[in-house]
Amino acid sequence: MTAWVAWLLAGLGLLIAEAVLPGAFLMWLGLAACGAGLLTLAGDLRFEWQVIAFAVLAAVSVAVGLRLRRRRVSLNTQQAGLVGRTATALVFRGREGRVRLGDSDWAARLPPDVVEPTTGAALKVTDVQGTVLIVRPEG
Repeated sequence: MTAWVAWLLAGLGLLIAEAVLPGAFLMWLGLAACGAGLLTLAGDLRFEWQVIAFAVLAAVSVAVGLRLRRRRVSLNTQQAGLVGRTATALVFRGREGRVRLGDSDWAARLPPDVVEPTTGAALKVTDVQGTVLIVRPEG
């Protein structure tokens, strides 16, 4: 069996293992092994260069996998749709209070650097923490 076939078989084995086992790590190593096999076929590489090619391809593929994994899809939740909207201050005591947003009243909190708003003031929702809106004056 030639070296490039061994790399391809190892890569395919890792890809199959990824499909059977939970997680998302073996796929990247399987792709790196397949890539090392194709480089070996194309360049007739010595064993040392095959291992180096696999290591470089593994590092690149794992880095790509980690970057893709970090991307968080923002679900269309009720809270996600509230950020950026304008609310009306109802009553505040210190940093805690209530606002009207749409047809609902919400508990609200002001950041430490914001002074207490007057009733009826327009406030912008900057964040949602559970069921509490974090608001600050518009403008």
